[in-house]
Amino acid sequence: MILIHFLVMLAFIIIGAKIGGIGVAFAGGAGVLTLALLGATPGDLPMQVIVFIMVVIYAASAMQAAGGLDYLVNLTDRLLRAHPTYLAILAPLVTYTLTFMASTGQVSFATMPVIVEVAKDNNIRPTRSLSVAVAGSLLGITASPISAAVVFLSTQLEDRQTGWTFIDLILVSIPATFLGTMVTAVIFMLWDKARGNDTLEDVPEYQRRLAEGKVAAPKREVRRLRPGAKLSVLIFVTALVVVLTYSILISEKIGIIANPVMDAGQCRIAVMLAAAGMILVLCRTSPKEIPSSSIFRTGMNACACILGVAWLGTTFMSNHQEWIQTHLGDTISGRPWLFAIIVVVASSLLYSQAASTKALFPTALAIGVAPATVVACFPATSSLFILPTYPTLLAAVDLDDTGSTRLGRRFFDHPFLIPGLTATTLSVVFGFALSAIVV
Repeated sequence: MILIHFLVMLAFIIIGAKIGGIGVAFAGGAGVLTLALLGATPGDLPMQVIVFIMVVIYAASAMQAAGGLDYLVNLTDRLLRAHPTYLAILAPLVTYTLTFMASTGQVSFATMPVIVEVAKDNNIRPTRSLSVAVAGSLLGITASPISAAVVFLSTQLEDRQTGWTFIDLILVSIPATFLGTMVTAVIFMLWDKARGNDTLEDVPEYQRRLAEGKVAAPKREVRRLRPGAKLSVLIFVTALVVVLTYSILISEKIGIIANPVMDAGQCRIAVMLAAAGMILVLCRTSPKEIPSSSIFRTGMNACACILGVAWLGTTFMSNHQEWIQTHLGDTISGRPWLFAIIVVVASSLLYSQAASTKALFPTALAIGVAPATVVACFPATSSLFILPTYPTLLAAVDLDDTGSTRLGRRFFDHPFLIPGLTATTLSVVFGFALSAIVV
């Protein structure tokens, strides 16, 4: 029966991927219904994960409506144009940092046109900068202290009394993903320069589009800022610091606040909602602008997708946890690299770091996978770049009007695969090294 259930789950995930967008959520729900008809008990709804994502989306959307995202994009534009030679390094640094701050990769969408324009202005092929920037954005989720994936995993580690706390988790995930992203950026920048593959004018497709007038001339668009733009960013960053500080103060390792009135998740929800309200009031932003913001629209779609896909994944895992523990427990727990591969494959189908964490990691801890291994493999949940259907990949391709960033004719021959796998693999390797030191 486990094989039939697995094939049903895989079939509906593939159907959702082909439909795309919010259709992923609908396919996930249909998959749960089918498994239930086959005798499976529906798993727990990932409502906590979804709520965590929603409140950050609210705050980030309020910041965007107040002009804060335009302010951040202007800063990005100035940084990249000041050092165009290092575009391949600075682009992923920017997307990683913004995602780390906002705990949503949606903020990185606004930087991609800037990356393309700077590349065109300096005769640089934008493909590599975009591909590693996408990987950096995805890995930033597993580093962000307020991301749903980090909060959920830290809660699991503490509730199971593994000896790992929220602080231990971020002490591994932040440097591991940062080093993985930046080392990958340096490697591919040097590789492209050595091969002479970093010049835009040598790309035939670019020359063809240029001759046909399909490539827009390089331009520098400095966005006009609303009066409350800078203040909205300050409020959002302050909220992030408050959530992080409170989580540290109530952690088992620090224990300064012994009997907190709120746990870390409740603090995250309250602070982010309060931050959104403060932005509306102090920055004089209309609440009607929030639902129409790009961060809100894409973020709510992401929540729906997580609802469907994560529920489908947890339904399968919860119904077959005993079988997995009996037949695969010793194999997986004794081979850390195998668990990392499983996480990579599953994450490429589940479309969300939070969904992957929710579906896989509690089961991994239950069947005896070492907590240090679980933490080290956590960055592998960012392997959403494998299938060429993820929104960030599609956005990067669409925004590059030079034609140098293309998905290819086959399913896996796209320019995001190798840089993404390199960054993820290095992050996991650094994770194992750091997890041996932290606890």
